[in-house]
Amino acid sequence: MEDIFDKSISEKIIGRINVLNPSSESKWGKMTVDQMLAHCNVTYELVYDDKHPKPNGLKKWLLKVFVKNMVVSEKPYPKNGRTAPEFLVTNEKNFKDEKDRLIFYVIKTQELGSNYFDNKESHSFGILTKTEWNNLFYKHLNHHLMQFGV
Repeated sequence: MEDIFDKSISEKIIGRINVLNPSSESKWGKMTVDQMLAHCNVTYELVYDDKHPKPNGLKKWLLKVFVKNMVVSEKPYPKNGRTAPEFLVTNEKNFKDEKDRLIFYVIKTQELGSNYFDNKESHSFGILTKTEWNNLFYKHLNHHLMQFGV
């Protein structure tokens, strides 16, 4: 798994994001490119912003037991997998705004570095290692950038 905390890797991700344009089409799935960018931003909103309610005890336990490993492991996501309700984006978004936000979040995450995230509690899965955080960030971005052919 590539290391999103490595500046050269985050720059490659940003380069791939910058290849996208408002008419980029997906190879699979239902999201438009602006919705995909907004969807990817949710991952970072859960870390940096207080705009999503935290799951209650039972839901958090279910996420840890049934979802966490799929999200933080190195195993790639399947195409057309189910999306958690918090990550669903069904309305039209401003492509430029979502793209700029995503690039901002990638830079911020890289600059904070892996040590910042090591043993940091996630919104949904409890405490994660820096490797788990890396896999969560990188795998999700890579999956959706591949979805749009970049």
